[in-house]
Order: sequence, then structure tokens, then C-alpha cells
Amino acid sequence: MLGPRVWASVKQGLSRGLSRNVKGWASGDGRKVDIAGIYPPVTTPFTATAEVDYGKLEENLYKMGTIPFRGFVVQGSTGEFPFLTSRERLEVVSRVRQVIPKDNFCLLVLPLLATQATVEMTVSMAQVGADAAMVVTPCYFRGRMNSAALIHHYTKVADLSPIPVVLYSVLVEVLGSALTPGLLLQVTRIGLIVHKTSKQDFQVLAGSAGFLMASYALGAVGGVCALANVLGAQVCQLEPPCLTGQWEAAQKLQHRLIEPNAAVTRRFGIPGLKKTMDWFGYYGGPCRAPLQELSPAEEEALRLDFSSNGWL
Repeated sequence: MLGPRVWASVKQGLSRGLSRNVKGWASGDGRKVDIAGIYPPVTTPFTATAEVDYGKLEENLYKMGTIPFRGFVVQGSTGEFPFLTSRERLEVVSRVRQVIPKDNFCLLVLPLLATQATVEMTVSMAQVGADAAMVVTPCYFRGRMNSAALIHHYTKVADLSPIPVVLYSVLVEVLGSALTPGLLLQVTRIGLIVHKTSKQDFQVLAGSAGFLMASYALGAVGGVCALANVLGAQVCQLEPPCLTGQWEAAQKLQHRLIEPNAAVTRRFGIPGLKKTMDWFGYYGGPCRAPLQELSPAEEEALRLDFSSNGWL
């Protein structure tokens, strides 16, 4: 998590250290890469015996290929990365890169906290097709994760990475709380980061469809949205009115996305997201233990969140 003061220091330190790989989203050969757009963080399908179902993964990606996504985020929390082996993680990235259109980005989430392990995994994932690495901000030993530690971490990863690096800040307040102030804090920080990096050619992506409109209004260029796994076209439809200032139309659509988004993220989590994928023509299937399926009451509440907003 990057607080305002820490971010200001990190921003200054990174302006030189990450210029080759992050600033302006430069690719390995120096070309500027524009990451604006919507990205679904894809789920990992499992069989009834808890094996990764690569066939179903490919089927889902083929169906999503008809939606104007900018790319796909692989192995975030939505992809159940803590429950995958290293070999499975490499294979999933390889399959995603083989299936998605060539002009779509394959963004890999790297939740590893140690700098050297992050570097090693970035290299391995680049070899199997990842186009960029979303490096999660280290969160353990929080009292020592100051600006100097973060500058060192991100600079070393960027210097040694063969692919562009995206700074990924996960807010504990949002993940661990259902309170509206947590969401307000997220939007405030998005606005602050956009403002503080406006002269450094950074791009900012929102992390939820629940506040996507507000993020666009503050200068974000897109979002990584779990809800896009089931309402992909609808989430993408929010971009044009926001970019053209048609705020009334954007507001009407945003209002209808808030409850479904909350249902498939902090309320019912990955089991809820996978259940709705089954409803909308994708393969959701089971989660890998210890995650459990929804109870009948939870499934009924989940369905209501979608039907009451006109999606079912």
C-alpha cells in the first residue's frame, strides 16, 4: 500500500530508476506502450478433481476475445494464484498468451514479496509469453516498507526485468472492509497518483468496476475489473461516455454495476464470481480447496444482486 507521503518519495526515486521499463510504459525495445483500457483478471478453471482445466481456460478466453478488452490480467487473486504450483502458473500464462489476440496484453500479477524471487519469476514468465509484470507492493514488515525500501525493490525489478513493470498497489482497507470509506480512500489515492505523476507520463488503472466512472473522471485510463469476467461488454461500454464527457449516461450504467461488482468481489469472492460465470455462458466451475462453494442462501443473494440491476 502506498500512502501519499511514501508515494511522493517513491515517485521521485522511480523517475530515473524505472524509466527504461515503466515511465511512459516503454517496452523492451524502447517503444512506448499504451495500456489504456479494460482488463479482466481471469479465473483459473479447475476440474471436479481439482486439476487445472486448461481446455476450459482456453474456451473462456476464446469467448472473451470477442469483447474489446485491452488485455488480460493473469494470476491475480481472482486467478487463485496461492493455490497454484510454479509449474501450473507458467503453463497458465503460456496458454493465455497462445489464445488471446496478438494485440491484447497478457499482464502477469507477481505477488511475491522478496525482490530476488520477483525478479526470477518475472524472467520465467516473460519466457512463456507475459507482456508485462504487475508487481505487488510488498506489505509484510510494514513498518520497514518505507520509500527507500520500495524504491530499491521496484528499481531492481525494473532494471532486471525483460518486460515492462506495472506498479500494483493493493489497499488493505478495501480488501479487508466492506465500508464505503475504504472505497472513497481508493478513489482519492487514484486522483493523487494521477496528479503527482501528470508530468512523468505514467498511466493509472483502477482496480474495480465499482468506482470505474469516478476513476476515469480523475484521470485513470482504464481498469482491472473482476466483474469484466461476466459483464465484460458492459464494463467496456462505460469508457466511451466517460472519455467524451457524457456523465449522465455513464452514471446510469455505473449505478447498475456497483452491486454486482461488490457481489463478485468482497461479498462472495471468487466462488461468487465463478458461479456467475456459469450463469453467463462461461465456465466458472469449482474453486480449489480450501475455498468452498456458495451456500444456497448465498447463491440466492448473489442472483438478486444481478437480477435487481437488470442483468439476469
